[in-house]
Amino acid sequence: MNHPHPHVLAIPYPAQGHVLPLMELALCLVRQGIRVTFVNSEFDHKRVTKSLSQEDNVPAMMQLVSIPDGLESWEDRNDLSKLTLSVYQVMPANLECLIKSITQSDSDKITCIIADETMGWALEIAKKMRIKAVAFWPASASLLAQIFSIPKLIDDGIISSTGTVLKNQMVKLSPTMPEMKPEHLLWTCFSDLTLQNIAFDTLLKSNTTVKLADWLICNTSCELEAAAFTLFPQILPVGPLLASNRLGKSVGSFWPEDSDCLAWLDKQPMQSVIYVAFGSFAVFDPTQFRELALGLELINRPFLWVVRQDLTTETENAYPEGFKDRIQGCGLLAGWAPQQQVLSHPSVACFLSHCGWNSTIEGLSSGVRFLCWPYFADQFLNEKYTCDVWKIGLGFERDANGIIAREEIKNKIEQLLTVGEYKKRALKLKTKVINSVTKDGSSGKNFNNLVQWIKAEKNYSCSG
Repeated sequence: MNHPHPHVLAIPYPAQGHVLPLMELALCLVRQGIRVTFVNSEFDHKRVTKSLSQEDNVPAMMQLVSIPDGLESWEDRNDLSKLTLSVYQVMPANLECLIKSITQSDSDKITCIIADETMGWALEIAKKMRIKAVAFWPASASLLAQIFSIPKLIDDGIISSTGTVLKNQMVKLSPTMPEMKPEHLLWTCFSDLTLQNIAFDTLLKSNTTVKLADWLICNTSCELEAAAFTLFPQILPVGPLLASNRLGKSVGSFWPEDSDCLAWLDKQPMQSVIYVAFGSFAVFDPTQFRELALGLELINRPFLWVVRQDLTTETENAYPEGFKDRIQGCGLLAGWAPQQQVLSHPSVACFLSHCGWNSTIEGLSSGVRFLCWPYFADQFLNEKYTCDVWKIGLGFERDANGIIAREEIKNKIEQLLTVGEYKKRALKLKTKVINSVTKDGSSGKNFNNLVQWIKAEKNYSCSG
């Protein structure tokens, strides 16, 4: 039976850094004539739809739907232990029911499932229901290479079979990949031991379930991480997946974006603004929050600082006394910014970032320099690439109390902006990354091959 359009079901892990890149991939597929049903958790679905502005039109060939994640509306989704366990217990049965309800008619049958690589149970459902499957990795290929190397790390005695670090030695997966401290491995970055164990167990399961996928695609490019693709050639880059590639706005944000900051940027001199943003998870203690504020004030340059409502543990009197008054005309505070538009703005000089992968590739694609302030998970690995491999950024040193002091912030910003080589390298890398997603680029070719495979009639399923 001929179907008018192939029908993809896309399901991310329920976190901002996972939803956004998969949404970008889904929108790219829609542009190629592929129908997409995008499945968020009920909690995230409400946040995404609420954050859509009047100008954000979800394409007619995309449907946004939801299933429960098992947590109550008031429970903390930043508690990754609770969230991950609940997702595995509750979402599989709900997803299977959703697929069956969608496939009541031949014209609506799901012909392909694209699932976040950490949601391996969705790939198991695809196999059970005889639906073609694609595993999507939203972070760097080097991080996935680290996860795939867990058996070797165990064999080499660096970690135990439960992920505990046994040897205090630097980890280097290949001669051309950067060294990592063992405490900066993905699962060891979490301070909570329970979360470490859950994360490691999830990664071990994913190493098995990913083999069920027909494709393994990654939001990166060969130009950024050639060594990782040499180590694990089954990983296929299709990125960077950015709204700018579609000449459109980002869709899938959990918070309404404050576009007023763009008008403020228009009034600033070219290459003058320090853009400061720490993603959706980072939390500062009151002392470090105030030190950061004073450091930004000390540089005497215009800055745009994205301050989430929960960025610091202190809800009242978070800022130094008189700070907001003193920065009038020089600094701007925003609740959540349209980051891709900000980073591509000509007035932005550099990006003070937590080094989440989405933020990293957004900055790379805009040719900006980085000041790296990693918080957890893969952000330490991304910092290593930014500073040591691509050499387009600088990290910070902490004092004896573990604090990044205001003088350190000022000194590193001045160093980054006065040494011209950082900007030259950033612009050179930007050109390579942008070219990778063109029709003849390495990522562009992989994406086009994926589209043709999804559209091929022989790949359509008869799920039951």
